Amino acid sequence: MNILVVEDEPLVRLTIVDALLDAGFTVIEATTAEEALKHCDHVDALFTDIRLPGDLTGWDIAERCREAHPNIPVIYATGFSHVPHRNVPGSVFFPKPYRADHVIQAIRELTTGV
Repeated sequence: MNILVVEDEPLVRLTIVDALLDAGFTVIEATTAEEALKHCDHVDALFTDIRLPGDLTGWDIAERCREAHPNIPVIYATGFSHVPHRNVPGSVFFPKPYRADHVIQAIRELTTGV
């Protein structure tokens, strides 16, 4: 299963990518929304930070990826407590810091319908 990880903080990205690889997932990494949008057609799930460099956010990435793939599961993460949570079907929201095993469990549940 291919997971697109969009995270601009290198240490945070490395930590979640390593955990996903250890769990048996294939990972595509992106540090910006613009870079991430190039990969929407090649992934089974999206894990994205909400606040990213540039004009687009994680919300924007998910919205654009879902234009072509409406059922792609999305896991949102943010370290900013003032970012309002949006109830988006087929998605999960994690405040930072999050536990990688919780993210992995959420991906499995969202992609298997459990």
